[in-house]
Amino acid sequence: MAVQNFDQQTLKDLEFTVIREWLTDYAIGDTAKDRLENLFPSSDFKAIKADLQKVKEYHSIISDGEDFPALFFQELPKEIQLLGIKNSMIEQEGFVRIYKASELVNSLLIFFDKREKDFPALSELVSEATYTKEILDLIDKVFDKKGNVKDEASELLTEIRQNMAALRVKINKNFEKELRKYDKEGFLGDVRETFINERRVLSVISSHKRKIKGSVLGSSKTGSLTFIEPFINVDLNNELELLIDDERKEIFRILRELTRELSKYIDLIKAYQFVLTNMDFVHAKAKLAFEINADLPGIVDEPHIELINVYHPILWQNNKLQHKKTLPQNILLDKSKRILVISGPNAGGKSITLKTIGLNQLMLQSGLLVPMDTNSKMCLFQQVKTDIGDQQSIENELSTYSYRLKRMKHFLKVSNYRTLLLLDEFGTGSDPDLGGALAEVFFERLYHTKCFGVITTHYSNIKLKADQLKNAINGCMLFNTETLEPLYKFSIGQPGSSFTFEVAQINGIPQDIIEEAKSRIDDKKVKMDKLLHELQKEKSYLEKLNKEHIEAQALAETKRQEYIALKSKLEDKIKQQQQVMERDQKYVQAGQKMRQYIDRYLLNSKRKDANKALMEDIRKYISVEKTKIEEVKIAERLKQEVLKQSKTKKVKQKPVTDEYHRDKIRTGSIVKMIDSRQNGTVEEINGNLATVVFGIMRVKVELEKLMWVK
Repeated sequence: MAVQNFDQQTLKDLEFTVIREWLTDYAIGDTAKDRLENLFPSSDFKAIKADLQKVKEYHSIISDGEDFPALFFQELPKEIQLLGIKNSMIEQEGFVRIYKASELVNSLLIFFDKREKDFPALSELVSEATYTKEILDLIDKVFDKKGNVKDEASELLTEIRQNMAALRVKINKNFEKELRKYDKEGFLGDVRETFINERRVLSVISSHKRKIKGSVLGSSKTGSLTFIEPFINVDLNNELELLIDDERKEIFRILRELTRELSKYIDLIKAYQFVLTNMDFVHAKAKLAFEINADLPGIVDEPHIELINVYHPILWQNNKLQHKKTLPQNILLDKSKRILVISGPNAGGKSITLKTIGLNQLMLQSGLLVPMDTNSKMCLFQQVKTDIGDQQSIENELSTYSYRLKRMKHFLKVSNYRTLLLLDEFGTGSDPDLGGALAEVFFERLYHTKCFGVITTHYSNIKLKADQLKNAINGCMLFNTETLEPLYKFSIGQPGSSFTFEVAQINGIPQDIIEEAKSRIDDKKVKMDKLLHELQKEKSYLEKLNKEHIEAQALAETKRQEYIALKSKLEDKIKQQQQVMERDQKYVQAGQKMRQYIDRYLLNSKRKDANKALMEDIRKYISVEKTKIEEVKIAERLKQEVLKQSKTKKVKQKPVTDEYHRDKIRTGSIVKMIDSRQNGTVEEINGNLATVVFGIMRVKVELEKLMWVK
C-alpha cells in the first residue's frame, strides 16, 4: 500500500533519499541502518502516530537532560542462531555481547519503571523484555571483567592453569640460567633471545651453534643467527603445549555448557535484540530531529495543513554550513482553501516552497519529527504525488511533456480528498497558449477530485482560475520591486508578477529589445502583469508600514512598562525618605530637649539641690516618651488584631454570660479586650458594638470581645 501511494518518483523529486542518508549515519547497528535505508512514508495512520509518539518521547528524554542509559551495544543474530542449535558453542566475544545487552536492557527497564504515564510508547517497547540478573550471573561465573575465562570456571581448568603456571616458572628459570651462561661465553647475538612458535629461544651466533645443546627452531634471514631452544626446556615446552591443548579443550567444554544453560533464555535474548534494535531505530530519528531543530506538530484527523515557521531541512542544513540565514515560511491549507497556486519570478523560491511542504509531509508520514513551530498542524494523507522538474523516459522514448501528460492522467485517476498533489511549473512543456488551455482544464478536473494541492505556474489563466474557484487560492513569492531581487518570502492571497521584463532589464538586456517584445504580445497581458507588479509593490509598502507600526506599538508598551516601574520605584524611595525624615525629626527634637536639660544642669551645677527639679522633669519627660512608644505599639497590635478578626469567617458567638461581667459594661466603664493587658474607657455603646478609647486610639469592638474591669 505504501509503495503505491508514495512512489519512488515522489521520493526522488522531494529529495527524501537525502533524509534517509542522514538517518543511517545516526544508527548504531546494521538492523536499524537497513530499516532506515529502506524507510518509506506510510498511509497506515495508526502506525505513523505510534512511531511519532516514540520519537517524541525519546526527543523529550534527551531535551530534558534525563539520565538515560547510553545506547552502546552490538547485535546478537549469530548468538541467537547458535542458542537454537543443540551442542553448539558461542565464542567468547559472543558472551560479552550478550552480557552487555542484558546490562543495557536492564538499565532501560529500570529507567522506564514507574514512568509509563510519562513515556507510554517507549515503556511498552522495553516491556518486551524482562528484568533479570540470571544471565549476568551465569556469564560472571565463567568470565572476568576483561572478558577472559576465569581460572575458577571449573576445577579441572584451575588445575590445568596451576600446572601451566608452575611449568612456565620452571621453563623461564632454566632459560635465564642458560642465557646467562652462554652470554658470558660470548655465543649470543646482540638481541640475545626471541620467540619461535611461542617458544622462548636463544639467538646464537651461527658459528657457535654446535657448542649449544638444544633444538634448532630456525635462523635469521641472513643466516648470521641460529635460534636454539635449550635442551633442558625441550621436554618441558612439549609438556606445556599438551597443557595448552588441555586448556583449550576444557574452555570449549565450559563454553558449550554455558551456551546450553543460556539457551533456556533464548526468548529473552531475542527480546534484547528486538528492544535494542528498535530503540536504535527511534534514537536515529530523534538524533536527526536535534540536528535539524525539528519537533512534533499537532496531528489533526481532517485534511489540514497549517505550517508555522517551517523550513526545508536540506536547504536549512546547507545554508547553516555556509553561515547563511534561511527564511521560514507560513502556509495554511484547509477545506476552504485546499489548492494553492504559487506564482512569481523565476529563482524566487516557488519550487522550494512547494518542496518544503512536500518533504515535511513525507518526513511526518515516515515517523519523523519536522522542522517547524510546535503550534503548527498537519494531517496524514493517503497519498502524496509529485510532478517536479524535467523528467524524460529514455526507455519508453517519452518527451518531458509526454511524461507529464501520463503523470497527469494518473493523478486524475487516483486523486481523492486524502491526496496531496505537488505540481511544479504546471502546464509547461508545450505551446504556451495550447498548453495553458489544457493545463486549465486539468486544473479544474483535479479541483473537483477534492484533493489538496500546491501548484507553481507562470500561466495567467491558472492564476485567474484559482481566484474564481471557491476552494482555491493564489499566493506569490515576494520580490523587491526596487532592486528586482527575490526576497524568498511567501505571501498568500494574491498572484505574483513574473517580472519578466524587469528581470531581463537588470540582467543587461537592451531596452529596445524589451520594448519590441512588449509590442508583440497581447496588450492585456502586459497590463495585467503591470497591475500585479503594482499590487505587489503596494502590498510590500503596506507590510512595511504595518511592521513599523507593530514595532512602534511594542516600543511604546515597553517604555510604558519602564515608566510604571520607575514611578513605583521613585514612590517607594520618596516614602522611605519621608520615614527617614520623620525619624530624624524626632531625633532632632529629642536632642534639642536633652540639650536644654544639659544647659540647665550646667547653669545650676554650683547650687546645692538646684538640679533636683531638673532631674524630676527629665524623669517625667522619659516617662511620657515611653508611654507614647507603648501606646503606638499597642495601637498597632490592636489594629492588627481587628484586621485579623475581620478576615476570619464569622462563627456563632457564645451567649453573653457573667464570665467576664459584660452585663456591667456601661458608658464610662473601664474594660479591656480578652487576652490583652491594655485598659480602655467605653465611650459609647450602640447595639452589640462598643466604642472604646485605648490611649490615643479609638476602636469599635464587639461586646463579646471585651472584659469588664471596673
